[in-house]
Amino acid sequence: MKRSGILNPALAAGIARLGHGHLVAIVDCGTPLPRDARVVDLALVAGVPSLTAVLDAVLAEIVVEGSIAAAESGGTPVGGWFADRGLAPDLIPHDRFKDLLADAALVIRTGEATPWANIALRCGVPF
Repeated sequence: MKRSGILNPALAAGIARLGHGHLVAIVDCGTPLPRDARVVDLALVAGVPSLTAVLDAVLAEIVVEGSIAAAESGGTPVGGWFADRGLAPDLIPHDRFKDLLADAALVIRTGEATPWANIALRCGVPF
């Protein structure tokens, strides 16, 4: 058994496949998922797991060089969640955010039920 880090096999495998420039999107339970996207669905019930719990676990595993969120999240508690983690996402309209999910290397669906609780992380490299 793994000693630490992400234990979910599908999520651990999806993260292991990420490379420089890839997008990994962490989304709420209401986000429409692209038909052909690589999705790891962690949603159990409304609120579980939370976006922040999943975001913290993913941030501990990957190098992030940038992020993107819906402009509508600015000025909401969700924007504070990102700032608390040192993220300053580029803000785009929510409809454009949903469109970029089709290009994501990995989409992680959480049980989060807070409006605008979605973020895409652009992978960097550790060197």
